[in-house]
Parts: sequence; C-alpha cells; structure tokens
Amino acid sequence: MNQTADMEMIEVTEDSQLPPPPPTANASGAAPQSDAAAGFLSLARQLIDQGKPSQALQAIVMAMRTKGGEEAVFYILQRARELYRSKLQASAEADQLASLFAECTDACETSILAETGRMQIVLDAFSDGSSFICLKCGGLVSNHRKDEHYAYWCQF
Repeated sequence: MNQTADMEMIEVTEDSQLPPPPPTANASGAAPQSDAAAGFLSLARQLIDQGKPSQALQAIVMAMRTKGGEEAVFYILQRARELYRSKLQASAEADQLASLFAECTDACETSILAETGRMQIVLDAFSDGSSFICLKCGGLVSNHRKDEHYAYWCQF
C-alpha cells in the first residue's frame, strides 16, 4: 500500500470512531477553524475523563489537522517520537549509571546484607528504584526513609 492509501484509511477509521465535535457558531452562522479545533480538544478532554485515551488522541490529531493540516500532524507526531526515544535513552543511561554506582559500593561490602552473603537483595532493591545506597555509610536505605537515615542512623 502507498502512503496516500494509508492516510485515507486512517481518516476513514478516525471519522468512524469519533463523534463530531460540538458545533459552535459565530455571528455569521459558520463555525471557524479555531472553533472546530476547540471542539475537538473539548471532546478529547471528555474522552480522557471517560477512560478512552486512544480516542482522545484521535480527537487531538483531528484538532491539529484542522488548525495546521497534515504537515502539522506529521511535525507533532515526529517531535513526540523524538522526545519518547530521547526519554527512553536517558532512562537507560540512568539505569546504567545506577548499576555502576551499586557495583562501586558493592566493592567495599560493608553492609550487613553483604556480610551475610545476601548481596543480590541489595542489587535488586537498588535496581528497582525502591531503595538507594547511602554514599556515606554504604547502607541500603528505603527511599521513604532517606531523611530519617541521614538524621538518625547514618554513622558518617
């Protein structure tokens, strides 16, 4: 299939799934583009409230198409794709950095868990983000108890 046929199929699918936006008329009786776009955005908010995010996204795409045409839709979707990919890459890099920090702290093995041979618990708790390794004392601490750890428990 070519791109034009794909776009026509998407338009037919979107048109059949979305109810028309609420009409708003100006003094001359015609609905301008901005009113149509506002109607689509209002519809998108309603769909989000109803728990229908996919249909809400379709309404937003229709609003963008109304205001800026296919070029605007393409640009916004391309930009969203770039942001999503960069966020995934940043997340992967943060996970890698956290893993390196965990390995550095593991080298000294001063925690009770390390001394009793249960280092995997330390690694699991650190990698899932529920806990952190205190850089001062090397202890494994729940994120919820960070302030208390530094105030009352950390030896350094």
